[in-house]
Amino acid sequence: MTREYRFYVYMLQSSSRRAVYIGMTNNLRQRVFDHKTHRHEGFTDQYNPVRLVYWERYDDVHKAIAREKQLKRWRREKKLWLIARFNPGWKNLAADWFDNVPAALLDPPHALFEAKESEGPPQGPSTCPRIRSERRSG
Repeated sequence: MTREYRFYVYMLQSSSRRAVYIGMTNNLRQRVFDHKTHRHEGFTDQYNPVRLVYWERYDDVHKAIAREKQLKRWRREKKLWLIARFNPGWKNLAADWFDNVPAALLDPPHALFEAKESEGPPQGPSTCPRIRSERRSG
């Protein structure tokens, strides 16, 4: 029996609704949670992209990566058009995903967040090429 893989290209809107983040993952629910809890430094810390407004699913990682790169090259207006076509109300498509998660995990106190950062990146293999390369170089 062959294992089926699923890859997702997604767009998150910032809490201020000004910025749009585009990413690719093999676990959309976990990745959205990571954004909501600021588990990774960078864009997430600066712009707070927490509202899932668009996603596509792929069976082939190369197609997903190509699509992510394509969307990142698009002008902002075209990205907004695509989101509006897929999600006319700009609803948070992950609004109810974390209803049973304690609020402390979704919005961790600053001290708890700093303690997690000092532990370093999570260990284990990743299917995302970006994360694999960051772990090797970091």
